[in-house]
Amino acid sequence: MSIDTDQGSAAESLRKTRSFGKIRCHNPSCMKRMEPAYGEDRVKCQTCGMEYRIYWLDENLPRIRGPVWETNRKLAAEKLAEKGLK
Repeated sequence: MSIDTDQGSAAESLRKTRSFGKIRCHNPSCMKRMEPAYGEDRVKCQTCGMEYRIYWLDENLPRIRGPVWETNRKLAAEKLAEKGLK
């Protein structure tokens, strides 16, 4: 069996799918990609409305520090009110 040199290794093929400058929403039912502008300290998901604090490793690599609790508690309270639970 011969090795196909056109495809490369598994790590090399995964490297092509990397998206720099984007982060994913941590809401399990959403998981959409967000692309914050460099230097922003918060980003809000356009799909589900959750908001996250972010930091920058460099101008192309944002990382999520954690949720903005005030925004996310408000969203949770609205969902509970819709379902009549609280």
